[in-house]
Amino acid sequence: MKRPPLLATLALLLLAAALFVDWRGSFWCFLAGLALLAVSSVRYLAAQDADGPLARYGTPLLFGVWLLVFWELLTKVFEVPRVLLPAPSVIWQSFAAGYGVLAGDFVQTVLHSVLIGLAAGSGLGFVVGVLIDRSPFLQRGLLPLAALASAVPLVGIAPIMVMWFGFDWHSKAAVVVVMTFFPMLVNTLAGLQESGHMERDLMRSYGASYWRTLWSLRIPVAMPFVFNALKINSTLALIGAIVAEFFGSPTEGLGFRISTEAARLNMGLVWAAIGVAALTGSVLYALLAFIERRATFWHPSIRTT
Repeated sequence: MKRPPLLATLALLLLAAALFVDWRGSFWCFLAGLALLAVSSVRYLAAQDADGPLARYGTPLLFGVWLLVFWELLTKVFEVPRVLLPAPSVIWQSFAAGYGVLAGDFVQTVLHSVLIGLAAGSGLGFVVGVLIDRSPFLQRGLLPLAALASAVPLVGIAPIMVMWFGFDWHSKAAVVVVMTFFPMLVNTLAGLQESGHMERDLMRSYGASYWRTLWSLRIPVAMPFVFNALKINSTLALIGAIVAEFFGSPTEGLGFRISTEAARLNMGLVWAAIGVAALTGSVLYALLAFIERRATFWHPSIRTT
């Protein structure tokens, strides 16, 4: 608890020293003082209550704010060309100016391609995982085919899906289905095997059928694995939909916007679209993590956090 005040004191001394040296020394003193102040504030906030909402949500938020501050400062001081790396203020201006366009891109990519493809791919992977667990024949025959399909690169799948399903969101959703199917399948199979023999013997001693045991014991035990697959698929779905839009898309979509505006060297709007995609992925991941904590509160990994 003594180190954050010490760092804060050093930061204030460096900031004060910046007033009494030449402009170059002043800048580096100011930058070093600001860096120490950032480190001390983040460490101090994280140490307040490790399990409380202030440390859990405030610490990454404060870290992100400091990151934007240094990004803005360094790009302006060193006059970094906008084509290479625009400042956050430039990105925000591009976002405000192109809000309507980005809103349409969000609907096209996220609400259509990502969410529909994620639900279909994860649901199909879960159902096939249950069927494979039930049938050894499917486990020997279908599982290797699923593993083979998952090894096909995205740049090979996307053009084929565009040819099959057209240039609208249906082809992107199909790419997302292919990308999210295998992670859910593997995690479902691992989760269904997680229930112990003693629990299964107890269910059999009560005369429970296979489907009753599956519903009352094995699926609840498999839920942590299922949510783990959903969190993995949430990022894969967004990446797959955006990359698939590079190979053919209507005049909307985050991937379409990134590729077309990059060709025009409008990097402010490109970074704005990237920011929308990154924020969407983070929110979707956080939402799934929140649902997981409520649905699997009994699991030791949740109880100990």
